[in-house]
Amino acid sequence: MRRTFKFQLRPTVKQAAAFTAMLSSHRALYNAALQERRDAYRHPSRTTVRYGDQSAQLKEIRADDPDQARWSFSSQQATLRRLDTAMAAFFRRVKAGEKPGYPRFRGVGWFDTVTWPKDGDGCRWDSQPDHPTQTRVRLQGVGHVKVNQHRPVLGTVKTISVKREGCRWYVLLSCDDVPAAPLPVAGAVVGVDLGVVSLATTSDGRHIGNPRYLAVVAGRLARAQRKLARKKRGSARRRKAVARVAALHGTVRRQRLDLAHKTALGLVREHDLIAVEALRVGNMTRRAAPRPAPDRPGAFLPNGQAAKTGLNRSILDAGWGVFLAVLHAKAESAGRTVVEVPPANTSRTCAVCGHCHADNRRTQAVFACVACGYTAHADVNAAVNILRAGLARQAAQAA
Repeated sequence: MRRTFKFQLRPTVKQAAAFTAMLSSHRALYNAALQERRDAYRHPSRTTVRYGDQSAQLKEIRADDPDQARWSFSSQQATLRRLDTAMAAFFRRVKAGEKPGYPRFRGVGWFDTVTWPKDGDGCRWDSQPDHPTQTRVRLQGVGHVKVNQHRPVLGTVKTISVKREGCRWYVLLSCDDVPAAPLPVAGAVVGVDLGVVSLATTSDGRHIGNPRYLAVVAGRLARAQRKLARKKRGSARRRKAVARVAALHGTVRRQRLDLAHKTALGLVREHDLIAVEALRVGNMTRRAAPRPAPDRPGAFLPNGQAAKTGLNRSILDAGWGVFLAVLHAKAESAGRTVVEVPPANTSRTCAVCGHCHADNRRTQAVFACVACGYTAHADVNAAVNILRAGLARQAAQAA
């Protein structure tokens, strides 16, 4: 399997400054390459600039600019490939009739990752293997940086990336040939219904709570953002205020990811098959479209956007997408099966008689079938339906 290992870096003050300079140089290269493509396309000849053309210019750029020559040639090529991928995705969306989303110029806070495509080319993982206690990674232009390696790295390191998250620096190792660690047969299957009251409800009646991490720090975050709004752009105080806001968001993100890992690990250890809904969180959290008033040109009718905004915030705070991604990864490593089923009507269908009607669930928590009178917790009933659909889909695929 291919897996990514993420470790926090412990750079010195000088190395942290070098990291910042490295991001600035790569960001400037990205923006200059994007500007060249824009200018070439606006030219009357409609010239198309590709990755090969821009990569060939790197040698001259590095000879003329000492700041660019300081960094790895291969990492700069990776930055140009990143732009090429963004342009290819733009043209793909245009052809498909989707929202195009033309690549943007990257500001100071919008370029946080530099990648080295090959271990040993401008970078070296575990650059001092004889050191008795400390793991280090060597990066061209930065030096040997301490790594807080909290678990062993498996497989073969292929690419190395450095990422900035707030005031912290991380190294990401993309490894091939990572061996699987299959678990013994558990002899159990489960259906999982995701929600905002409980993060997950299983078909056997277990509820996994939703701590609502974002709601807990909402007051502190609002105060930090108000202070940020009052700071003058470009000032040192504004940079500190930005760091405070980023630190709060980072704390929430790490807490949410930690809960997803622990919950998914428990499900994977105890069950051979896990059935979940195939949720499209991006579509579910899309803003409600305005409704034009038929009798008043230019006016719009209320569309419940305020209520939808609150629901969207609750869904994103629960972190369904993060949980599903972690669950799939852990299941693959453990040799378990995750089956996705269509989410339509799973909460309206009776798990006993199969009757489907909107009146079966008149409240958030209680399911009461209007046909047979069966009552249960609404999320447990939905989880049972999800499990039944998952087993049917698995049997159909095996046949």
